[in-house]
Amino acid sequence: MGRIHVGTSGYSFKDWVGPYYPSGTKSTEMLELYARDFDTVEVNYTYYRLPSEKTTAGMVRKTPDGFRFFVKAHRSATHERDLSDTAGFLCALAPMRAEGKLSGILFQFPQSFKNGEENRKYLKALAEEFGDDLPLAVEFRDSSWDLEPVYGYLERLGLNFVAVDEPEVSTLFPRTARATGEVAYLRLHSRNGAKWYKGGAQRYDYLYSEEELREWLPGLRAMAKRARNLFVYFNNCHAAQAVANASRMREILGQARLW
Repeated sequence: MGRIHVGTSGYSFKDWVGPYYPSGTKSTEMLELYARDFDTVEVNYTYYRLPSEKTTAGMVRKTPDGFRFFVKAHRSATHERDLSDTAGFLCALAPMRAEGKLSGILFQFPQSFKNGEENRKYLKALAEEFGDDLPLAVEFRDSSWDLEPVYGYLERLGLNFVAVDEPEVSTLFPRTARATGEVAYLRLHSRNGAKWYKGGAQRYDYLYSEEELREWLPGLRAMAKRARNLFVYFNNCHAAQAVANASRMREILGQARLW
């Protein structure tokens, strides 16, 4: 039987104080409070700055047994196509791995990363550099990757496809329920098409409806048949909307039979 993990993309946000965290909550207290409600989180700060063992060890101490981290790769690996920091990045995650709390690494590529021979070769190099002993999840933003051979290629490389929920824009990756490995992964960003290309928090200012959440049930059921574990993360973090949606999605999936 597989396991379902539902959480949010990040946990440390000032505008969550009030809507979610109690008034007066300090940033150093947020993870411990978050971990009382959820069993997983997507760590996003690692995209902006390389983590340290001291920081990840602190995160491990603040979370209970069974808590799971999926850590986003640094932008050097996804936006700059530079793998020189790989060893240091992996070493910094050692405390999470040692305690069995590291579920994998997320590689979120920009829309400028399009399907082409050079970029396919880069995926192969990335898979080889990070190794095969830790789940690696790959998210595409550009629709050029939505081709049947791509899914087979990811499977051969041992890379886990990340399904996305974002606006219906022809150049963006469509809502596609697929799994190419033992990890099924869904990231729900927003359907705010009008503000998607305006940048900043506006892109993720969106609250999913009950109907929109339930739209994913058939797809998640299909993904679960291929995978051993399912991770669902909400990235619509503006004003703690991700928390509300993650809580409700967990209830919906708890009532559904995916395995």
